[in-house]
Amino acid sequence: MRLVSFVHDGQTTCGVLEGDQILVDPESRHADLKTVLESNALPEFAEACAASGKRIPLDQVTLLPVIPTPGKILCVGHNYEEHRQETGRAKTAHPSLFVRFADTLIGHEALIVRPPFSTSLDFEGELAVVIGRGGFRVPAEQALDLVAGYSCFNDGSVRDWQWHTQQFTPGKNFPSTGAFGPTLVTPDEVGALDDLTIQTRLNGEVVQSSTLGHMIFPVAEIIAYVSSFTRLSPGDVIATGTPGGVGAKRQPPVWLKPGDVVEIDIAGVGVLRNGVVDEAA
Repeated sequence: MRLVSFVHDGQTTCGVLEGDQILVDPESRHADLKTVLESNALPEFAEACAASGKRIPLDQVTLLPVIPTPGKILCVGHNYEEHRQETGRAKTAHPSLFVRFADTLIGHEALIVRPPFSTSLDFEGELAVVIGRGGFRVPAEQALDLVAGYSCFNDGSVRDWQWHTQQFTPGKNFPSTGAFGPTLVTPDEVGALDDLTIQTRLNGEVVQSSTLGHMIFPVAEIIAYVSSFTRLSPGDVIATGTPGGVGAKRQPPVWLKPGDVVEIDIAGVGVLRNGVVDEAA
């Protein structure tokens, strides 16, 4: 099952994507997928959308971030060995974590915005994990039970601000830099993660390519670690890290510029596409 949060005729809502049509329930009280998950109502919601008979063409909506306002967005750094090596980071026994703010998120086909005082805007293609059931101090062998589904994520990074200190927060939280979508894909449709390919394409050229099985810390271990110190809630998001090949470590560096198009393509999950513009004066 593939689900979307979107705007149609000025109203924010959500539904089930089938092909190029979105099935919606006109009687639903849910404004977006976060409220569906918070109500533990995903199966009932999907059934109601299918039963209603109402469909909206995909090309008539504006897709939002899959979860427009997550309570938490936790991001894992240096979680692929190739990326760890290209950054020169030491090996660690635990995931390296930082946070992103909800108001930095944009949806599929929305524009990534380069700030006016930096040209060091970089791409990072990642798998996003959406939490569907809350949990605290969950062991790794039970961690995947918390997952509502998966999506694509572009952890757009303003590198010079990221490198002001050893803390990543400034460079990871500029407005309209965190692309997230296009759909939430339930685990039964995605299947096993390890063999799934993840690619980033810049203007059609592959710049990052790996498989999800090359994560240093797999999804279950990340969830177990995160839930050890903070209670995970429905709608929380974990971005699981990016493979090697980021623009900052290329020779010469490759920075995103206005007119560029970035695609994050994860097999079985989808393709997230975003153009790049400069921040309006």
